[in-house]
Amino acid sequence: MDEPVLRAALVAMCLRLEALGLNHGTAGNVSVRCGEGVLITPSGMGAAGLTADDLVWVGMDGSVRGRWQPSSEWLFHRDILRARPEFNAVIHTHATAASTLACLRRDIPPFHYMVALLGGDNIRCAPYSTFGTQALSDRALTALENRRACLLANHGMIAAGRDLDEALKMTIEVENLSELFVRILQIGEPVLLTPAEFAEAQAKFAGYGQRHAAA
Repeated sequence: MDEPVLRAALVAMCLRLEALGLNHGTAGNVSVRCGEGVLITPSGMGAAGLTADDLVWVGMDGSVRGRWQPSSEWLFHRDILRARPEFNAVIHTHATAASTLACLRRDIPPFHYMVALLGGDNIRCAPYSTFGTQALSDRALTALENRRACLLANHGMIAAGRDLDEALKMTIEVENLSELFVRILQIGEPVLLTPAEFAEAQAKFAGYGQRHAAA
């Protein structure tokens, strides 16, 4: 996609996250790969009134192009897209259930087979670091190893995908699993899938979803 199309898609995604209740006010941020850099939402601006011209381009070298400052979390967006070429979009939200578990500093264990959709047998919670720091980015990258999503201690969550739609799908799934896990913890500890049970579910995901029919 060319830059104007990416800008329009990014604004639309911010509005969608707000409509779905996954982001509120000025919390959270969204980015998409754009040429040799990253298009990202500006610092301190929510979805309401956001325009394509408000978005900021950040180069992989940290150079900035735009009329506003980039999100305070641009470091982990840039670092994720630089380190993980399979990803082209990153969504960071303070969604309620995921942030609840993040404040408990709890990984999400293999209590449900849908955890496999996120790439491994758990969704890790990165140790706490101050927002906007290189330390937070480094810890997020470690928590995302072989994963499509992670929690950030006392903060929120990150999800990534090959495009904005897939990143949104991962975001929704993390929040759904987080809400279910929070409800389970109100009753007790869940019965976890065994390694064999989880591996079988993970293998099923290799062929999960729609495929184009052969010509």
